[in-house]
Amino acid sequence: MSSTPVIRGVRFYLAHAPGLVVHGSKPSRDIARDPAVAGTLRGALRPFDAARDYPPTQVFLGALPPEALHARPRPWADAAVPSPRRGPHGEIAPEEELLGLIKAGDEFDLVALERGFAAEARAALAAHPLATPADLARLGKGASDADLDTRLAGPTPALSLALPSGRRVGAVIAGHEVDQTLAADVLLENLATKATATMALRGLLAAEGLDPARVDYVLNSGEEAVGDRYQRGGGNLAKAVAAGAGCVRATGVDVKGFCCGPVHALALAGSLVAARTFEHVAVVAGCSLAKLGMKYQGHLRAGQPVLEDVLVGAAILVGPDDGRSPRLRLDAVGRHTVGAGSSQKAILEALVVEPLERLGLKFADVDRYATELQNPELTEPSGSGDVPLLNYRVIAGLAALRKEIAPAEVEAFVRRHGMPGFSPTQGHIASAIPYLGHALDGLRAGAMRRVLLLAKGSLFLGRMTQMSDGLSVMLERNAP
Repeated sequence: MSSTPVIRGVRFYLAHAPGLVVHGSKPSRDIARDPAVAGTLRGALRPFDAARDYPPTQVFLGALPPEALHARPRPWADAAVPSPRRGPHGEIAPEEELLGLIKAGDEFDLVALERGFAAEARAALAAHPLATPADLARLGKGASDADLDTRLAGPTPALSLALPSGRRVGAVIAGHEVDQTLAADVLLENLATKATATMALRGLLAAEGLDPARVDYVLNSGEEAVGDRYQRGGGNLAKAVAAGAGCVRATGVDVKGFCCGPVHALALAGSLVAARTFEHVAVVAGCSLAKLGMKYQGHLRAGQPVLEDVLVGAAILVGPDDGRSPRLRLDAVGRHTVGAGSSQKAILEALVVEPLERLGLKFADVDRYATELQNPELTEPSGSGDVPLLNYRVIAGLAALRKEIAPAEVEAFVRRHGMPGFSPTQGHIASAIPYLGHALDGLRAGAMRRVLLLAKGSLFLGRMTQMSDGLSVMLERNAP
């Protein structure tokens, strides 16, 4: 006997990380070639208040609807007003809390925080409702400057942690002298992923009032590569996140799919619940530190601050039908198959047209399409264009080809069924799931009937295939 799966809730944990921008993949490579780039970057970083008040951040946290961005002049920073750090869908944390949590999640003494900064991080976390006594205990007393010097000069490769002011606040050492998969920068990426995913899951369980012990299974859908030289990327961060969130009766596994990962995981989670294999499944996705500052050169050319300075973790709870939460329509999963072709039109036909036909629905029967939701202010200066707008125009074009709308109605369709992009460029995070909190609100309130989440992935990035990937899932209001 099957059970209809629903999405009970979602929570996001955003962390402002300007001091870590220099450790993003693109900035770190450029700094290695030209050390002066580090100073240029430091001079273009935002303070926490600016990142918090930025309108796309407030949309992500649920304090503003995505449509509010249509009415705000760009650059959106000019339309910012003082805003709270917590919203209906999550929070944004300052860097001292993030670094404290990274240290708290370090079980192998790989991270050392300077003594004074460790005290500041402890004080900040002590006031956080989701921080635990174990977090504070693992922060320890911190290290002296001499201790940090020793770590950085030791035989094991290490990297220094500093704030945008240049103040050194810590160090990260490699987990092995020669294993590149345990290099200091890789471990920092993975520890940040663990910390952001754990905080998102803690926030979700607290918001839903669910005992962590009732979570049976955790699916981690991030892009990190946790492993060693014999098992590159073979690790199980899902179980580490489950432990950090107190899910003592859970097990789990990682699901990989580049930008498609979270939507694949949602389909799998729904299937596990429908089959009654597990009752409550949490889908988590930590940040992608490697993408910090990825497009900084375009931002600097446009006279902008470095806007790619926010890390994002997400957690989604899938469970059995509770009579109020939106249903996950497993009979409407859209699949980009091996033989589908990799043009944008072919991908969106597989992800949108085919599932709609299966259910006998028209394009307009879906209230909102959530696709890749990258903030255009992050992508346009580097020449990547407005990614969500392009996708919505293709979807509307398909509706016009099927004569469900007139060609002259394409832009109106885009406005009515799409939305402005508002997500940081965190790869897998940007694909559909940033809208999930708004979707749950609208579906529960009766303002919407259906929402389609669709994601596309770039499998060719792994150099194993030329193929693209894609998956879509439909949410439907749990009422007649």
